[in-house]
Amino acid sequence: MSIPELPVKINVKTTIDQDETFELLVFGTYFEKGNAAYLRYEEVMEEGSVRTIVKMGIDAALILRGGAVKMRLPFEVNRRLNGSYEMPFGQFATETMVKKMDYSYENGKGSFSVLYDFSMEGAAKNTYELEIVFQEENK
Repeated sequence: MSIPELPVKINVKTTIDQDETFELLVFGTYFEKGNAAYLRYEEVMEEGSVRTIVKMGIDAALILRGGAVKMRLPFEVNRRLNGSYEMPFGQFATETMVKKMDYSYENGKGSFSVLYDFSMEGAAKNTYELEIVFQEENK
């Protein structure tokens, strides 16, 4: 049985090659469907609004973005996976290779983290660390 969508506060932190960090605080929803958990949120960028869905599982995850930026970023531990990144001026092939991934959710609090190598169009790879911490909003 799936739980209803819960309003959550989401903190997204991305670190690139251990020296460049971006942080985002947004409000969204958390829900479970099948054997996966999902976070859904929207962020406003210079290019426009971007809707993001993060699908989290034990062995695999997927980040889908739509709107001003379109992206499909799949994750699976120790597997090289192809994705895509689309901007107004073109679409680019991406590749992820996960080194470590972790997901947990308990008592209205959850976290998802993934450490992975990322490359676009075969360019030199960078190591990314994505940490998402979320907490159910108090009603």
